[in-house]
Amino acid sequence: MANVELIDVKKRFGKTEVIHGVTTTIEDGEFIVIVGPSGCGKSTLLRMVAGLESVSAGEVRIGGRRVNEVEPMDRDIAMVFQNYALYPHMSVRQNMGYGLKIAGDSKPEIDRKVGEAAKLLQLDPYLDRRPRDLSGGQRQRVAMGRAIVREPEVFLFDEPLSNLDAKLRVQMRLEIRDLQDRLGITSLYVTHDQVEAMTMADRMIVMNAGRAEQIGTPLDVYETPQTLFAAQFIGSPSMNVLDAHAEGGVLHIGETSIPGGQGADGAVSLGIRPEHVDVDPDGPLTLTVRMAEPLGANTLLHGRLACGQAFTASLAGVHRVTTNEVLRLSVQLGSLHIFDAVDGHRLT
Repeated sequence: MANVELIDVKKRFGKTEVIHGVTTTIEDGEFIVIVGPSGCGKSTLLRMVAGLESVSAGEVRIGGRRVNEVEPMDRDIAMVFQNYALYPHMSVRQNMGYGLKIAGDSKPEIDRKVGEAAKLLQLDPYLDRRPRDLSGGQRQRVAMGRAIVREPEVFLFDEPLSNLDAKLRVQMRLEIRDLQDRLGITSLYVTHDQVEAMTMADRMIVMNAGRAEQIGTPLDVYETPQTLFAAQFIGSPSMNVLDAHAEGGVLHIGETSIPGGQGADGAVSLGIRPEHVDVDPDGPLTLTVRMAEPLGANTLLHGRLACGQAFTASLAGVHRVTTNEVLRLSVQLGSLHIFDAVDGHRLT
């Protein structure tokens, strides 16, 4: 196992810079999730670690060794792709052992490693099947098995679950995380799904337009987002962001005032997570409901505040609310987030 260091890593295509100086250290055995929307540079960053993309500036180090000019096959990494990348004409056994065969391992050694990985992944009954005879989840296990048998220092996962249905994604992310815990291999995992990031990561790198907006544990990013982008991207449903005015420790939202914003002054962006409000007949916020989503464990209410700004509330349990019903809401004041109205950086 080994740590991975990114030191002011940049990537340019021609004159266009697409990765703007990312610096972080992934510790030995740590599970890091790189999360962000499509086109933000997360897969490009992963491919630079893998050696599939060149590094325009900065350094990538694996186990303390600079690998900028090292070929992918010599970096001691294994990668699991979105589309599994299995050989359709080979059996599961052959797919899992092919890399070892190319590397010159003996047949007994290949059989031993494939057998151990198959047992670990519960693939024993399928070793003689072809990929077309497997479900999506089983194919993904084969792809993981092919990576495991190489006994790499670093696992790289590039959106490995995006082709699976929702129920199977939940099951597979638990299996991947459990597997990584047991093997203790340093792992970088790319996803656009913030729920995957929250549930799987030791720490996450939140990417936006080629920049690392925030690096931290899932709860750190959720509870103390450092930018407006990180605040809105992490958390489901997304954080409400309201135009507000801070003055003397009071936040003014249209004609409504609530305490908060100490240290801020003037126009601000006020962040309120939907789950941090409660129905309260004396609450300061007035919500006119446009649509209700009863989800069983909670109810989402979408509507507009008295000031005209859109707002979503997530209330625990079942709430029978009709369209155009007016509710008063109170805010959990310790959970307010104040951002600069211009650059989106956290103020308080």
